[in-house]
Amino acid sequence: MRNLSEQEQFWQGDFGNEYVARNVGQSLVAANLALFAKALARTGRIDSLLELGTNVGNNLQALHQLLPQCELSGVEINANACAQAKALDIAKIWHGSLFDFPCERSYDLTLSKGVLIHLAPELLPKAYAQLYELSQRYILIAEYYNPVPVEVSYRGNSGKLFKRDFAGEMLDRYADLHLLDYGFVYHRDPQFPADDVTWFLLEKRP
Repeated sequence: MRNLSEQEQFWQGDFGNEYVARNVGQSLVAANLALFAKALARTGRIDSLLELGTNVGNNLQALHQLLPQCELSGVEINANACAQAKALDIAKIWHGSLFDFPCERSYDLTLSKGVLIHLAPELLPKAYAQLYELSQRYILIAEYYNPVPVEVSYRGNSGKLFKRDFAGEMLDRYADLHLLDYGFVYHRDPQFPADDVTWFLLEKRP
């Protein structure tokens, strides 16, 4: 059995539990619904999607409203968050690290929202590979953007929050990926604020 990285253990434990407690509520679901409605406006039909790093399922709740016929799946390392996401009964939730999720099938869309920013730089190539290999067509990345990699202190912890051009790195890594759309959600948006998130919709093309 693989030994979990220090970061995986961090999110699996008490800090991850505290994060769960902070990130619940219908206002978050509403903001996510607005974000996904814009981010997925240029896709074709999406019948299946996989979210890497589901937490309590706020994103999946929004996606369930937006895409009611879509088969939803998620991966979550924190047991408490995983239990809450499963209790929603709207998606298949796999408990474990996104790095260990088996690549047994592909999905129309793979998604990472607020997850890549919390991964140590040396873990990113494997995360990118999971997003890419598990996707049949689309990849949606919604993270904190910065043109060059930078580390930010996260609630008094070092090595837990990084900003960089995640989408650009994936575009450089995979020749058949193309940028389909992108956007930004300001934390002072009067209706649907979303913590200064920049999203990128990528598409696989032959």
